[in-house]
Amino acid sequence: MNPLETYVGSLKLNNPGMVASGIMDETGDSMVRMLNSGAGAVVTKSIGLMKRDGHKNPSFIELPYGYVNAMGLPNPGIDEFREEMEIATKEGVIIGSIFASSAKEFAELAERMETYGASAVELNLSCPHAEGYGMEVGTDADIVHKIVSEVKNSVKIPVYAKLTPNTHLLTKIGKTVQDAGGDAVVAINTLKAMVISPEFAKPVLSNRFGGLSGQSIKPVGVRAVYDLRKETDIPVIGVGGICDWRDAAEYIMAGASAFQVGSAIGKNIKVFEQINDGLMKFMKEFGYSSIKKMEGVAHE
Repeated sequence: MNPLETYVGSLKLNNPGMVASGIMDETGDSMVRMLNSGAGAVVTKSIGLMKRDGHKNPSFIELPYGYVNAMGLPNPGIDEFREEMEIATKEGVIIGSIFASSAKEFAELAERMETYGASAVELNLSCPHAEGYGMEVGTDADIVHKIVSEVKNSVKIPVYAKLTPNTHLLTKIGKTVQDAGGDAVVAINTLKAMVISPEFAKPVLSNRFGGLSGQSIKPVGVRAVYDLRKETDIPVIGVGGICDWRDAAEYIMAGASAFQVGSAIGKNIKVFEQINDGLMKFMKEFGYSSIKKMEGVAHE
């Protein structure tokens, strides 16, 4: 038996680590590269119905403690993305991230992702820097219920909802996803943030606000997963600031069935191999026979 094997509901993963939406997931070849580098699955960049250019530069800034970006959901549109999906889905588990402004559009995108070979869909209900999308629809429980319900009625593959930390309603939204039939929640997306240039006396990003990612947000993500595990019964996928096996173990012990890595890939393309090796050694030393045995132990 492979000790790293895990399940997110009905979806089986050979390794618990996924590529988070937004990095190394724009092309079929880049997704295949990540699968071959030890990722158990890849979540695509967020895709909409139509092509979107995103925000003007500057849209990204590196800080000592992470990154702040306001890309604005640039993407080629779902039909143009079909070829990339067809390349990647031949090699492993691909989860299609989608964004929209209405339940009807979400359902249409999910149907196409299923047709194009996605093993699951991840609903982007949490992007903090795209007006009319993401967080703006994902913090209203009624809207979330309608979106998840309509998508679930439209596809047979699992439906995950990616949640924002930028709300005091996190567990309420998690329960709403569960009540609407969602198969898992993903926590967390980036924290709404701003960087100001003292020299120019103005925000650095063209959009003014962006999303903070990287190591600095890990404790927020771990707490969110812990809370969601305690208050909901569906699986949780943890994401935010994971750089090594210890970070991944924290999320699993907080209650995550699997985890996603994003920012760390930019500096270390072998991060999944290293996390897998580290988890294997830790599990052997401390007597964990499987990821499932580790899952949620911090609650005991």
